[in-house]
Amino acid sequence: MRLMTFIAKDMREALVKVRAELGVEAVIISSQRAKEGGVMVRAAVDELPEEAQHEAAVAAFAEATQTDAPAAPQDYEQQYHRGLIRRLRSAGPRAGTTAPARGFNRAELLQILRRHRTTDALAHALAEAAEKSDLSDMMLALASALDKRMVTAPIELTTSRALLLTGPHGAGKTALAAKLASHALLAGRAVTLVAGDAQGAGAVERLKTFAEHLHVPFIIAESAEALTACVRECAKDNILAIIDTAGFDPRNAKARTAFAALAGIEGLEAIGVISAAGDAEESNDIAAALTSLGAKRLIVTGLDLVRRLGALAAAATATPGLAHVTRTPFVAGALETLTPLSLARALIETGATAPVEENTL
Repeated sequence: MRLMTFIAKDMREALVKVRAELGVEAVIISSQRAKEGGVMVRAAVDELPEEAQHEAAVAAFAEATQTDAPAAPQDYEQQYHRGLIRRLRSAGPRAGTTAPARGFNRAELLQILRRHRTTDALAHALAEAAEKSDLSDMMLALASALDKRMVTAPIELTTSRALLLTGPHGAGKTALAAKLASHALLAGRAVTLVAGDAQGAGAVERLKTFAEHLHVPFIIAESAEALTACVRECAKDNILAIIDTAGFDPRNAKARTAFAALAGIEGLEAIGVISAAGDAEESNDIAAALTSLGAKRLIVTGLDLVRRLGALAAAATATPGLAHVTRTPFVAGALETLTPLSLARALIETGATAPVEENTL
């Protein structure tokens, strides 16, 4: 594994630097405020691209950001979008991959997306955008289409005050709470794990076990008032509060009313949690409902359990930004930042007619 540290004025600029230097396979390990101002991001990559591909990515980034004549400066979103397309045009196959490039074919792309149980509306929208990209490679054309719809919004664990994990039953919120806590600790942040579901069958004991394993405080907040007091106390000492909540259907009016009291707590950010094992249509509806309840970002869990990625595609292109994806329930597992190219690769490579042997995301 190669580990590098990047200094930038904000997270957007840092992501541009990470992708230019380490490529789209890089994983954000930690982020924190730099002493000189801005942010410091640590990123790693398990397997570097081939040398020629790496040089092409760096050259493409330089080409995308340089200016030969005076002009209005571009923001980093524009720089990244321009650089992405140039990298897509020049990048070869992933290192260690022997599968030949697949020529673009709209009908075949639609068939692949349908095998993943992607919603019809999303499948047709992506196929149309991919066709308009004029890229001859199927994977790169799909990545270009995804880039127009995806918003990546990693959680800055070093600056967040309190994170409220919310979503349906079985989405993996408790394990995710522990995973977020472990990453915050690695970034040097003090953490408190909070159980917002005092009546959940085994949920409290499981979260308590995680807290003991991580050597962090554990609190049970049995009401909105208790949770408000907990968040305030943690904020005073710059402690990140990570709150695990009871699972519920965010589309249910009664459940929404009960949750609204928690989501409205000052200083608390609601994070929607969706399982990759869900139905794509259902995941799309749940993402929309969580957004309407105030969730600013989504995390998709359980990629190690699925071969059809329709639910992931739905969440990745939903209104709130996609913060992270996880592929393991273990606390030490990475919080991965999905990119248009990595999602396109997974959809194409696992969308073949033959049975899928493994998840390649």
